[in-house]
Amino acid sequence: MGVRKAKHGGFMAFIFTLISIVYVSPVLIVIMNSFKKKGYINKYPFSLPTEKAFVGLENYVEGIKKIGFIEAFMNSLFITVLSVLVIILCTSMCAWYITRVRNKLTETIYYLCLFSMIVPFQMVMFTLSKIADMLHLGNPVGIILVYLGFGAGLAVFMFCGFVKSIPLEIEEAAMIDGCTPIQTYFQIVFPILKPTCITVAILQAMWIWNDYLLPYLVLDIKKYKTIPIAIQYLKGGYGSVDMGAMMAMLVLAIVPIIIFYIACQKYIIEGVVAGAVKG
Repeated sequence: MGVRKAKHGGFMAFIFTLISIVYVSPVLIVIMNSFKKKGYINKYPFSLPTEKAFVGLENYVEGIKKIGFIEAFMNSLFITVLSVLVIILCTSMCAWYITRVRNKLTETIYYLCLFSMIVPFQMVMFTLSKIADMLHLGNPVGIILVYLGFGAGLAVFMFCGFVKSIPLEIEEAAMIDGCTPIQTYFQIVFPILKPTCITVAILQAMWIWNDYLLPYLVLDIKKYKTIPIAIQYLKGGYGSVDMGAMMAMLVLAIVPIIIFYIACQKYIIEGVVAGAVKG
C-alpha cells in the first residue's frame, strides 16, 4: 500500500513539474529575449543569447527612454496602491455591515455585489467610459473609484465569508466596554481580517497592475499612461515592433508584482480558506 502511494505521489509530482515548466516557460523566454538584438529575437526566439546576439542592458535603456517608463511606473504604482487600499477599506466595512445587519437592504447589496462578478466587462465598457468622461474621472484619482466598483464584488464576497467566522461575542464585549461601532470595527474586527485583507490585496493588485483596457478607456492617455499602455507605444507604423525594447519593458513590468506576490503568497490559502467558511 505504501509503495503504491509513493509511486502515485512520484507520478503526480512529475506531471505537475511538467505543467509548471509549461506555465513558466513563456516568462523565461521573455527574459531571455530581452537581452538579444532585435533581429535575433525574430529569427531565434527560443535560443539562448549568443555572443553576437547578446546586447546586455541596451534594450532596457532604450525602452525606458522611448516610453517614459519612470512616469508610467509611478502612475501605475499610484493607481494600484491607492485602489487596493480603498477597495480593502470600503469592502471590508461593507461586508461587516452586511453580515451583522440582516435585512432586505443588506441582502440586496450582497446579491448585487455577487451579480457584478458575473457581468462581462464588455457589456458595460461603453456606458462606463461615457459616464467616466461626464464625471471627469479620466485621471489617476478618478479611476480609483472605477476600480472600487469593479473590485467590490469579489472582495465583499470574501470578506463576508471571513466575518461570519468571527465570534459575535468579541464585538459585544467591545460594545459593553464603551466602543462605538467605528471603534469596534477598527480596533477589533479589522485586525482579525488581516489574512483576507492580504489575499484581497494580492488578487486586486495583480489585476489592477496588469490591466490595460480599463485605463485605456477611462484615462486621458495623452496625460496619464500606465505601464501596459506605455508599452503599446513601442509599436511603430505598418505593424513594426521594437521587440527588444518591448521584451525588456515586459520584464520590468512583471518584476514588481512578482516580488509582491512572493512576499505575500503564504497568506493566500489562509485567506481563501477562511473566506470560504459558511455562516
